[in-house]
Amino acid sequence: MGLLRIMMPPKFQLLAILAFGVAMLFLENQIQKLEESRGKLGYYVEQLAKPRVDVQTKRAIARHEVREIEQRHTMDGSRDSALDESDDVIIIYNRVPKTASTSFTNIAYDLCVKNRFHVLHINTTKNNPVMSLQDQVRFVKNVTSWREMKPGFYHGHVAFLDFTKFGVKRKPIYINVIRDPIERLVSYYYFLRFGDDYRPGLRRRKQGDKKTFDECVSTGGPDCAAEKLWLQIPFFCGHSSECWNVGSRWALDQAKYNLVNEYLLVGVTEELEDFIMMLEAALPRFFRGATELYRTGKKSHLRKTTEKKPPTKESITKLQQSDIWKMENEFYEFALEQFQFVRAHAVREKDGELYLLAQNFFYEKIYPKIN
Repeated sequence: MGLLRIMMPPKFQLLAILAFGVAMLFLENQIQKLEESRGKLGYYVEQLAKPRVDVQTKRAIARHEVREIEQRHTMDGSRDSALDESDDVIIIYNRVPKTASTSFTNIAYDLCVKNRFHVLHINTTKNNPVMSLQDQVRFVKNVTSWREMKPGFYHGHVAFLDFTKFGVKRKPIYINVIRDPIERLVSYYYFLRFGDDYRPGLRRRKQGDKKTFDECVSTGGPDCAAEKLWLQIPFFCGHSSECWNVGSRWALDQAKYNLVNEYLLVGVTEELEDFIMMLEAALPRFFRGATELYRTGKKSHLRKTTEKKPPTKESITKLQQSDIWKMENEFYEFALEQFQFVRAHAVREKDGELYLLAQNFFYEKIYPKIN
């Protein structure tokens, strides 16, 4: 230090002394924090050594240890990716037509700026839900490697696509909504003829056809035939040829398997608010504020088909005699039961209002112990 004092100009000597003093203060502060942490841990160890330790104390100890581990990992820079994990998430909503899909998608559009994620509409030629093999490869590559679009919410009328077939290590999160099959077909029938209040000026494919759904059923028209019910099963089944063979039992079984194993959550149109509430709890990075927006927002999520007339019991009975309806309804009932099971373990009802359950697990016996 004496040699440096001789060689350095007075101005630099003063700066060096100040820098040394700041460094010493920083070290003393860190030592003090370590001593405080050691003292807290000592207290927790003493509590654990006692013969009776209440649950709250155990949880406090577990939470403290978890925080210490998380802080240590963050300080060590142990993350493999430059992106935060929550910023690397991709959600795919392969929306089934006329299941409130536009209503739900508008919730994502309303939240994307506030919650800082991207929304991308998958628009296929002639709304064909089956992609060519080369488009499947392109799509998988886009979704997984387009870093500028992460986190991303992709939506479109596209059949389920198994990303594992393309060697993807981290698959996207699939979600969806389905609807009572006859109600969905009736809604789609009138939508093609009269449109809706979302884009009232757009001319629809069957515009000008004034025939009601009941008249169509009674005359055996093709737009209300039982074969038109076959849609939700193939959307969940995927891109295999058998998925699109109307009435295939294999397709139904595959759709059920995918719903349980490949989808984070599948809601039903009739209980859309509950679906949104559970998504907000499970994926707040995307859906924080979605429930409140759905209940009290600017109502951009609402969309209604105009000129829709409920079918008579005779029309419904005629469709229900079809094996195709029985299979589609079986899939709908299966999805509804699964959704109600998930909901029963996620929310409770009080005074007519649903509320989410708090975290019901904690960590204990964390080894190795923190020194």
